[in-house]
Amino acid sequence: MNTIYIKASNTVEIISALEEQIRAGRLKSGESLPTIRELASQLGISPNTVANAYAKLRDAGLIVSDGRKGTSVALPPSHSELLTVLPAGLMDLASGNVDTKLLPPLDTAYLSLQAPLTGYDALGDADELLDIAKQWLIKEQIPANDIGVFSGTLEAIAIALRLRLPPGARVWVEDPCWPPLIALLTSLRLKPIPLSVDVDGCLVPTLDKQVMAMILTPRAHNPTGANISKERLNAILALLQQQPQTLLILDDYWGPLAQQALPQCKNLPPHWLYILSMSKFLGPDLRVTLVSGSAALVEDMRRQQSLGSRWVSLLLQKLTAQLWIQSHHHQTLTHASKSYARRRTMLIESMVKQGVNTPMAEGEGLHIWLPVDDEAATLQALAVKGWGVQAGSPFRLRAEPAIRISLGNLPEDAIRPLAQDIADSLRRPKRAWI
Repeated sequence: MNTIYIKASNTVEIISALEEQIRAGRLKSGESLPTIRELASQLGISPNTVANAYAKLRDAGLIVSDGRKGTSVALPPSHSELLTVLPAGLMDLASGNVDTKLLPPLDTAYLSLQAPLTGYDALGDADELLDIAKQWLIKEQIPANDIGVFSGTLEAIAIALRLRLPPGARVWVEDPCWPPLIALLTSLRLKPIPLSVDVDGCLVPTLDKQVMAMILTPRAHNPTGANISKERLNAILALLQQQPQTLLILDDYWGPLAQQALPQCKNLPPHWLYILSMSKFLGPDLRVTLVSGSAALVEDMRRQQSLGSRWVSLLLQKLTAQLWIQSHHHQTLTHASKSYARRRTMLIESMVKQGVNTPMAEGEGLHIWLPVDDEAATLQALAVKGWGVQAGSPFRLRAEPAIRISLGNLPEDAIRPLAQDIADSLRRPKRAWI
């Protein structure tokens, strides 16, 4: 019998004792825990009490149960599990990288003209970045009274969730979903509640006041490319008015590259956060993200930031503002947006001509989500032809099997051959009956 040394007489005490041992490292990742009856016998309490404690610890992501293998301490998410390693020689349609030729060029002369930053007194947000951010928010009809600058989308989401949600809290997410977000929720001991996605975006959930946050992608959803419709978004906002404790996070990562306007966000809930990353339209290595949101939340996020990273590099902020302004003057964003849209349209039209079903054809963005019967077999068939695409499994919670095709590295002259090879990979030979 497995033995762990705790003193507890009720559900809350069991949870507290086990959580403390897990976080202190006395119970290691992957280590087996006693069965419900074993622990109940050890503590001299009802098995139902232990079962309730284990259920809540599973919801918090601290432990996992696997049939006959029993219950064990959950393994932390690994960054390597989120990476796609392609064999040499394949065209990379899996990583989701942007086309670097479509990014605005870096003007190093601009940086040489900036006043020197004197040191730790240089903290704060760059006025020029806040100015262009406010212009963007007003254009998109997003309230712009409270703005913050953070180092990436995941950092902003993580800070907001830590401030508002306790371990074990439930979070509505799109299904399929961006894998790093699933990993983040797991690391924060939060439980993702999947919501299906169709051509109009995330489906409207039923009222559930136990759910404490909802994370949505309003445009160019990764991986499906869906844009949320005005009607769908308004229905979701109406639902959140009925459970005002729920935090709404809008991850508008495609932002200025989007061809569809952002639906006007009327009746935002009391707790909300809009996030705009610079990665896709100015460059992934900038690590600059803007947020706007409810005043108390943004203030708390900035205060939390001041206790950790303290501020985002002013040099990066100034460079971001300069690149954003420059991209407007030279129509760089317009050109990039049209280029991605043209590749997407050409590939979908070519696949349709080959008889391939493309249920998410109405979307936009960097990715195409293609349902398949067998992900592994489809990936292998395409790899033989020289294409490296992404399996859908890392994105799926309950969604059906699919593959994700990313367009950033796809030249236009390769689109028709790719469509032909996709169609061939999806065809199954007929069984020969004797």
